[in-house]
Amino acid sequence: MAGGWSRDGAVSEQIEASISDELKRLQARRGPVGESLAECAECGEPIPQKRRDAIPGVKLCIDCQQDRDGAYQARGGINRRGSKDSQLK
Repeated sequence: MAGGWSRDGAVSEQIEASISDELKRLQARRGPVGESLAECAECGEPIPQKRRDAIPGVKLCIDCQQDRDGAYQARGGINRRGSKDSQLK
C-alpha cells in the first residue's frame, strides 16, 4: 500500500499499535476478581449480600461505585499517532 512519505508497512503498524493499545486499556478495566468484600473498600459501609452475589469480587458499595463511574472521562476516538496533523499542533 502506498503511504506517501511513510515507509512500507507503516500504516499497518500504526493500526496494529492502536488495536494493541486499546486491548491493553480494556484488559486493565476488567471487572472485579477474587472474593467479594463484606464492607466497602472506600467508605466502610456494608455491601448488601445481593450485590455480592450478583457481582463476584465486588469491592465497592453502590454509592462509591457510582461516584467512580461518574468520574469516567471518555476518550476521543481519533487515532492521531504519527499523523501529519498531530505534528502541526
